[in-house]
Amino acid sequence: MRRMDTLIGVLSIALLLCFQVCFAKEAAEHITIPVNVGVVLDAHTEIGKMGMKCISMALSDLYASHGSSYKTRLVLNRRDSKGTVVGAAAAALDLLKNVEVQAILGPMTSMQANFVINLGDVAQVPIISFSATSPSLSYTRSEFFFRATLNDLSQVQAISAFIHAFGWKAAVPIYVHNEFGEGIIPFLNDALEKINTNLPYRSVIHPLASDDEILKELYKLMTMQTRIFIVHMPFSLGSRLFMKAKEIGMMSKGYVWITTDGMTNFLRLENSAIARSMQGVIGIKPHVRVTKRLQAFSYRWRYNSQEEASIQDLNIYGLWAYDATIALAMAVEKIGPRHFSFQKINVSNGSMDLDSLPVSTVGKDLQHALVDTSFTGISGDFHFKNRQLDTSIFEIINVVGKEKKVIGIWTTENGIPRNLTSMSGDPILPSSAASLDILWPGDSKSIPKGWVIPTNEKKLRIGVPVKDGISSKFVRVINDLKSNTSKVSGFSIDIFDAVMATLPYYVPYDYVPFENADGKSAGSYDDMIYQVYLGNFDAVVGDITIIANRSNYVDFTLPYTESGVTMIVPVKDKKQKTAWVFLKPLTWDLWLTSVCFFIFFAFVIWILERKSNEEFGQTPPRQLGTSLWFSFSTMVFSQREKVVTGLARFVVIIWCFVVLILTQSYTASLTSMLTVSQLEPTLTSIDQLIQNGVKVGYPKGSFVLALLRHLNLNEANLIMYHNMDDLHNAFLDGRIAAAFDELPYMKPFVAEYCSKYTMVAPTLKAGGFGFVFPKGSPLLPDVSRGILIITEEPEMSKFETGWFGKQNICPNLTTTTSSNRVDVNSFWGLFLIVGAASMLALVVFSSISLYEHRNLFVGSGKSQRIDPIPTISLSNGSEEIEGSCKEKEDSVINHSQQNSMSRSASVEDNEEM
Repeated sequence: MRRMDTLIGVLSIALLLCFQVCFAKEAAEHITIPVNVGVVLDAHTEIGKMGMKCISMALSDLYASHGSSYKTRLVLNRRDSKGTVVGAAAAALDLLKNVEVQAILGPMTSMQANFVINLGDVAQVPIISFSATSPSLSYTRSEFFFRATLNDLSQVQAISAFIHAFGWKAAVPIYVHNEFGEGIIPFLNDALEKINTNLPYRSVIHPLASDDEILKELYKLMTMQTRIFIVHMPFSLGSRLFMKAKEIGMMSKGYVWITTDGMTNFLRLENSAIARSMQGVIGIKPHVRVTKRLQAFSYRWRYNSQEEASIQDLNIYGLWAYDATIALAMAVEKIGPRHFSFQKINVSNGSMDLDSLPVSTVGKDLQHALVDTSFTGISGDFHFKNRQLDTSIFEIINVVGKEKKVIGIWTTENGIPRNLTSMSGDPILPSSAASLDILWPGDSKSIPKGWVIPTNEKKLRIGVPVKDGISSKFVRVINDLKSNTSKVSGFSIDIFDAVMATLPYYVPYDYVPFENADGKSAGSYDDMIYQVYLGNFDAVVGDITIIANRSNYVDFTLPYTESGVTMIVPVKDKKQKTAWVFLKPLTWDLWLTSVCFFIFFAFVIWILERKSNEEFGQTPPRQLGTSLWFSFSTMVFSQREKVVTGLARFVVIIWCFVVLILTQSYTASLTSMLTVSQLEPTLTSIDQLIQNGVKVGYPKGSFVLALLRHLNLNEANLIMYHNMDDLHNAFLDGRIAAAFDELPYMKPFVAEYCSKYTMVAPTLKAGGFGFVFPKGSPLLPDVSRGILIITEEPEMSKFETGWFGKQNICPNLTTTTSSNRVDVNSFWGLFLIVGAASMLALVVFSSISLYEHRNLFVGSGKSQRIDPIPTISLSNGSEEIEGSCKEKEDSVINHSQQNSMSRSASVEDNEEM
């Protein structure tokens, strides 16, 4: 019995030990390693409360779904930064030194993060902020700083694309005066410059500004031209700004207000006052795809927040806080169960001693694990690119009533596409911006032009040059010493006044001469134009040439005059004064052709008249002389010989017509050479200036000097002249041989001195005269359009005639002496006619002669050979020709008579028979 009890006891102990081992093993499998994590938030702000709640919900959801597989557990250690940089730094330092947290979620603001990330670097602890957006917090500053939100830089392109879609040329940023507000401005400025939109003014508001200080800044903005405002500040400050803007009428028609995501993400319109003050506002915010998981989370959020009225609606910062917590928990689990400890350095009991910060032994491993972490969270695809989130899609919303209406989507690939549903198609351009259904401030549907004349009716200061000479016809300044005023007039002034009258709105302005105390010019044209860049002038009007280097810092309107730089030179008279000038009217080929035709005409007349006209039938020398005399005497119609045959008369009539035209042309050309001045330029090209090394004039204070240097002219040969009278005297004195200036100056000058100077090609290209405005001036498009209207109307000619008079039309000096000479090309038709007529007469004459002497060619029978007609030769004389013909004629007659007698005898014999 005792043995049985002993056995039972042993078995009980063994069974107990077995159960203990099994339970111990199961318990070992469910052991988790706690990992301290710090949370530094502003506990008294809405975003701080929302962030803390989302962080707690993230851990609860993660461990509820993956509790059996996760060996680590994040233990949250909360600290309140109290909304200050010092509070955030103290909280982080305490967490790192005393709690030895392995990571910190937070802090909230960019200013707080700017200091806390330095502590993270020292302790090698990741700092993960889901709300610090300033571009100044670059990932290159610290390898342990993770931005679980978007860099403000990412939304700059979306803002610039929206402004570019409407063609606005100026915008004013209104931002809070801290690191969050100032960090985005340089990048915004660069993005807008790429689309030719400038920032004429930057409005800075202190984070703790009073309502009066906000009103003061808004009144200042009201007095400016620009009506496009970009608001970059927290919602708490921005809502006050909009309520004050509504109060003073700056939320009316014509204004455009654009808010960045820092305010748009927190936009709540339940408050009727805020909703009324923000009607028509355009907002930019990141796009979040709505999923079932996100809808379920939003439902849980609203259900859990019913008892906490102080927590606002869930926004994207809460989603990023949730996903950032999940990412941290996944990264901690990824590095595996290990001893999460710190290496102590210079241990000190003072919690604020920076030198005593311990260094995490797993910090670098955790940093690498965070970089490699990627998953689909409730905010979308969550992964770090350069240790910060990246998105390529932004929503553009429009405040209408109490709704935030999505009017567009911006993507890096398509800009702002026309098709909102598929986010595809061509991007919205200024010509198609009306396709965006937008309600603008003042319940307006019409697109604001982006600027207006300032409400304080401040007149524009229009700078004008002070010059004399012909250039004073463009701008003339007369100072009245008694009234201390200046009267400005001129061709350019009339054009500008007429252009401004075409604008669909009233623009007050005053002309301000660019002069010093003595009434003289205060500098060069470049100096005057630079005053526009400095803001001392609102525009410059005058004979201002549009050139490339000036357009680097100002904008020009379209030109209102001809463009180009031309060279003028004196002209010289090349009137023919040589002894052989009488040969010049006809070219050598025409002289040779005329002589040949005179000889040919003499030959034709001799052939046609030699047998019928005794005056042409004498001895051969006399025949030759008579024929030539008759031919050449037709030039003056003094021939004494009479022609008797009809063919000769026919030829003479046509020949006299040709000779009449030839002699008249010769007389006219010779008269022109002897009486009309043959003006031509003394120099004809720029190459001649360089080769001959002559002196060349250029106007004082003009860009023409730089142009001449560019043409490689010797600067020692460049002579400056002050005005057009000085230019004329410089030519008369022989100081210069040529001069360069712009066409609007040279044309009236040459018209005044037609017989003295001429313009020589080529004309060097220039931009013409235009009006100067600041870069991105909203007036520029309308003024340029007005110039087109004026230049196309007769009014432009009236201005030109009124100031420059009716300009003389100078003769074209490109016509030289050679152009007055008559060549054979002008007479080949007449020579063809007289040649054809002469040949026709010879053919008719030969035909008649052959017909009259046809009996000479009749043979005595079939075997009789008809001798050819002997060749006529002038050398044999007329007697030989007549003797030969006579002998032939007698031979033929005798032969004919013999044949006749033979036939008569034969007939008589037949009769007798």
